[in-house]
Amino acid sequence: MKSALVTGANKGIGLEVARILAQKGFFVYLGSRTLENGLSAVEKLRAAGINNIAAIQLDVTSQASVDAARKEIGEKTDVLDVLVNNAGIAGGFEQSALTSAADQYQAVYDTNLFGVVRTTQAFIDLLKKSPEPRIVNVSTAMASLSMAADIHNSNYPKRYVIYQSSKAALNMYTVQLAYELRDTAFKVNAVCPGWTKTDFTMQQGTSTPEEAGARIAKYALIGADGPTAKYISEEYFPEPANCPW
Repeated sequence: MKSALVTGANKGIGLEVARILAQKGFFVYLGSRTLENGLSAVEKLRAAGINNIAAIQLDVTSQASVDAARKEIGEKTDVLDVLVNNAGIAGGFEQSALTSAADQYQAVYDTNLFGVVRTTQAFIDLLKKSPEPRIVNVSTAMASLSMAADIHNSNYPKRYVIYQSSKAALNMYTVQLAYELRDTAFKVNAVCPGWTKTDFTMQQGTSTPEEAGARIAKYALIGADGPTAKYISEEYFPEPANCPW
């Protein structure tokens, strides 16, 4: 049985990704910052008949927590086929390039960028043992520099400089990771789930968690002919187009 790790998976989009991958036959390690919340999510899935799943305490902002999760999963499997770096925070709804303090950036980057680096590096050895390893970094179309540079775009009136810049940095990390793994079977992509009605958005949005989860899971399930080093936002840029960098 193939295996997958999804971070930030106790609710919202991450939970839906975990559900989909489990339904596709993966054993899914459901990463949750607090084990209690992870166990509660696992109970919900098991009540729906999904049993090939386990909760893992995983706080991506803590190297000790990441290392402990790596040790725990490594005791259960020698191979990890899929890593979905889903854990993320917004940093609040009032963000300003002029007034937001540097420590506000640090807090968001610690999850959205540094957390991905910690988790990816901790699990890369298990991923390298998979014949078809996949890494999906959950990004956002709001990280597009091309779109943000259109400063007079009336369809883009609200900006979140901390969140957007953290995800733009994540996009660069994604393509650099794909570059370093270019001569292997890895597929590494940044995928936007769309504007989704979850706690993250205060239940605002145009997509359901089920739709968003399917967009993310799709790129965890691609075959050998699938893309790598791409920035994908299917809600706004349907295939075959990619989100502009």
